[in-house]
Amino acid sequence: MWILWAVTALWAASFSLIGEFLAGNVDGYIAVFIRMLLALLLFLPFWRPKRLAARKQLLLAGIGAIQIGIMYLLLYHAFIYLSVAEVLLFTIFTPLYVTLIDDVLFQRKHLPASWWLAAVLAVLGAAVIRFNPLSDEFLTGFLLIQGANLCFAAGQVFYKRLPLGDERNQVHVFALFFIGATVTTGIAMAAFADFSLRPSTQLQWGILLWLGLAASGVGYLAWNLASKRVNTAQLATMNNMLIPAGLLVNFIFWGNQVDWLRLAIGAVILGSAVYVASLRRRLN
Repeated sequence: MWILWAVTALWAASFSLIGEFLAGNVDGYIAVFIRMLLALLLFLPFWRPKRLAARKQLLLAGIGAIQIGIMYLLLYHAFIYLSVAEVLLFTIFTPLYVTLIDDVLFQRKHLPASWWLAAVLAVLGAAVIRFNPLSDEFLTGFLLIQGANLCFAAGQVFYKRLPLGDERNQVHVFALFFIGATVTTGIAMAAFADFSLRPSTQLQWGILLWLGLAASGVGYLAWNLASKRVNTAQLATMNNMLIPAGLLVNFIFWGNQVDWLRLAIGAVILGSAVYVASLRRRLN
């Protein structure tokens, strides 16, 4: 679990950098493609194709394309229809999707009721923290975000269930994950990017280097490795821990206002979700 907590902190800090220095200044599709390309370059020296059968190589590349590539494509399109607050609100359903996908596709028996309770509590806690009034026309954006949530959830579950050997072996084949993500985000960039908003300053490039090598490269590897160590409910509930973590980082470093009562209540509910998820420790 500690790896999931560490990656949550890493991603929370990274989202703040995006909001403060990249959003509105660098096109999102360009930024995401650069991040995926940098992460791919990080893992290419470690790539040992012979360590994995051809079918599993294709599956791992497909997981990267789904979990990051298509997810980001749907996510950035959703900003056309939704405010930032609405985007954050609609991402809270990911724990339910993780649990549902794992239950439907990979379980011979139904998951424990406590794991479903943990997923519901994770959604409820995040909703307490993030709920804001909705705009009049949000259905299209809502559906796009749910598609992104499903892609991210499916990628996590598929990676968890794909036999890839020990963790050292996974490092040697993880370049395939970013090959899939880089190809998909590259197509999205070519189709939708505004190339007048390219990164142009040392600060922007420095942030992109951090996001590509640390947040994306190390972050996604660590998260996916950890997904194999925890049970489904623990993985599901941790998806929403980024919300309070992100708000705290924004307050500490940028002074953004926080509704402390809602944050406290939501954090308690989220903490309860993680506790319930951890009651049954078998790795399912």
